[in-house]
Amino acid sequence: MPISTPPRSTPPPAEVPQRPSLAGRQRARALRWAGWLLVLAPVIAVVAADFVTRGERILDLPLKYVASYGVAVLESGALWATLVVASASRRGLFRWAAAGLFVALFTLSMGGQLYFHAQYATYLNLDATLFGTSVPESLLGQLEADGAHFLQATLPPFLLSLGVVIAARRLPRPRRSRARFARFFALPAVVAVFFLPCSYRRVQASTPDVIYFHAIGGLVKELSGERTVAQIRPGRRTPPSLPPLAAQPSRSRSVVLLLTESVRADTHCSVPAADCLIAPEANRAAPNRMPLTQLRSNSSTTAIQLAVLWSGLEPTAGREALHAAPVLFDYAHAAGIDSAYWTSHHMMFANSRLWVQDLPTRFQCGATDIEPLADIDLGGDDALLVDRALSQIGELREPYLAVVHVGNTHVPYKIDPDDAPFQPSSPSQAEGDNEAFRNYYKNAIHLQDRSVGRFLRELRAVPAGERAVVMFTSDHGEAFREHHQLIHTGSVYEEEIHVPGWIDAPPGTLSSDEERALGAWRDALAFHTDVTPTVLDLLGLYDAPELASFRERMPGQSWLRTPGPRGPVALTNCSGVWGCAFRNWGLMLGTRKLEGREWDQTWHCFDVAADPREERDRRLARGAQTSDSQCHAAR
Repeated sequence: MPISTPPRSTPPPAEVPQRPSLAGRQRARALRWAGWLLVLAPVIAVVAADFVTRGERILDLPLKYVASYGVAVLESGALWATLVVASASRRGLFRWAAAGLFVALFTLSMGGQLYFHAQYATYLNLDATLFGTSVPESLLGQLEADGAHFLQATLPPFLLSLGVVIAARRLPRPRRSRARFARFFALPAVVAVFFLPCSYRRVQASTPDVIYFHAIGGLVKELSGERTVAQIRPGRRTPPSLPPLAAQPSRSRSVVLLLTESVRADTHCSVPAADCLIAPEANRAAPNRMPLTQLRSNSSTTAIQLAVLWSGLEPTAGREALHAAPVLFDYAHAAGIDSAYWTSHHMMFANSRLWVQDLPTRFQCGATDIEPLADIDLGGDDALLVDRALSQIGELREPYLAVVHVGNTHVPYKIDPDDAPFQPSSPSQAEGDNEAFRNYYKNAIHLQDRSVGRFLRELRAVPAGERAVVMFTSDHGEAFREHHQLIHTGSVYEEEIHVPGWIDAPPGTLSSDEERALGAWRDALAFHTDVTPTVLDLLGLYDAPELASFRERMPGQSWLRTPGPRGPVALTNCSGVWGCAFRNWGLMLGTRKLEGREWDQTWHCFDVAADPREERDRRLARGAQTSDSQCHAAR
């Protein structure tokens, strides 16, 4: 029987792959482009926002800074692209971590910078964070004061970053190799961006997010070190509501408090002189000024001295007391007196914005209001500050209180090379260049004197200026290694606290008794704690019964009244509004000063009348075991 062989099955013909339709290819191409656009959307938004905020400045950058800005764009793009790709994964916990990091960092960096630029006309940078590092208090205080505007600034970047994450997860998943790369490098990229160097100071040739991360990274390093305690800074003031006050001055007069920065008593002519080489303009503009030759600040720190000058309290009053005390502007406001505060100081230096933002003034300005690119140390140009003050002071209702605060004599000092009479002059702080550096400082005072003199002349040229009493002083002095220290905040030696002082009162603005009393203060020991009582007296508020409890806390005396006995006066650069980097303290009783720094082996005592350079320690003058009785009493 023949064996039948089953027929062979013929395999079906192979299917020829169908080429995607044109519409399909276009859709795939569109999705790829959409994916790339989402990946690049954050950095595009960063650069676009930066150009909207400060486009003219970016376009004017020199070539080397254009390169710096380009590197910052690459750094920004790499960070955001890595996080976006990592967050677009379809599974795994890491995608949620990457998405959360992306949204949080993008919102804070861009929203925070846009808000900060609106406040200061510059981006938050490392200098700002280190000068404002009482971080929880600073941040919470600012949010409490202006939280609504902060939310307005952060809402757009929050919505954009959230939208990018949602859209990225709806597009085709990124290639496996790209997803692995993103997951692997996402966290290192986040860490690295906080510590990579960038252009962040005056030029700020970097994108705002890069500047932000650099600032926060520097802040973290600072707070993790040993200097954390040195970052106590002023916060937001909380003064009480004052009752309505009735001013009763002996004469109708306005008050102008003219403050300068870092000027020592021996680098200004408090006493009218036939020829004042260092400050000729102010000398000529106020020839009849009444000097205060023995005026001293209570510290050599600007933040502390503003609190002392305006509140009348000692620097040792405590943080809560210094923040809760009314200041001159509050007293004037309670009496219905117009006031203004014009300063060339940078408002992001040492939390200045928080301290002054609630002052009840009619006019107020800081460095970046007059010069957007102002240096954080030098501040805005003093000449521009005087322009602003002169343009607005005529709008104040008489009598008024005005504070004009110039500051270009702060290190690194602003000079005019074409008008620098003190030579040799050098900005070098090397020990061998000490005298040249001191001359450089004198040339800065000489330049600032142009603005001070012009302000005085133009003020006196208008009728209202003829009824204004001008008080002049410096916030503190400056050291040039007299006691092995440079600049200020390091001690309470004479070079850092003995300051110029005078009052220029046009005829008829003081009573005869007030003129006699002020004359008696010429060579009497005076302090910045006397300024608030004197201004209150000039405004006719010193004897207001409603202020009795506040006057009791003021140790100072009014210069319109005969000098009286004075107890020990506290001196320190370590205060509730300023944590000093170099701890130092002092006390003055009469002309005897007790002084100590944290590295000194013992307290030192000097008689500043007999020994103005403080070269002879009275505690050691008659043997190491014998101490001066008055110094012992002060101690």
